[in-house]
Amino acid sequence: MPDKAKKTAPPAFVPDWGDEPCPRPVLAAASPEQTAAMMDGVRMRENPAEWAFVRLSKLIEDFEKGLDKDEEVGARIVGVPGDGTMAIEDVGFWGPDFILFVGRNSHGKPVRLIQHYAQINVLLDVRRRPEEREARRIGFQLSEMVRKTDGT
Repeated sequence: MPDKAKKTAPPAFVPDWGDEPCPRPVLAAASPEQTAAMMDGVRMRENPAEWAFVRLSKLIEDFEKGLDKDEEVGARIVGVPGDGTMAIEDVGFWGPDFILFVGRNSHGKPVRLIQHYAQINVLLDVRRRPEEREARRIGFQLSEMVRKTDGT
């Protein structure tokens, strides 16, 4: 069977793949050091879902830096029925197009949100950790996954 040609995303989506770092996040109040920390180790990805996941994981990790020891990241997912809130336990992707959020709703029931990468609207918020355990930090776990999937 002949080798299949490697599929690539349209050039308009990722104009500078390869060893070039990703475009800088633009936040008026961010210091150059904060911006550099968010970009650390991030490279462009051909898979659009993976590319969205990589940047989302860095944003979660950066958000968690401002939490105290009794807080953890939660989310309000825009466009979800009900109060649209969940405690995030994991984030992933299924390329080429899905971003996956796994967690618990406000009643403690398991939820999984499957969202197209082009329609992500997530408001990260702060939640008190449950009394029976220490606060979880998923940003580091997500960053480890990013490093493992980085083809460079």
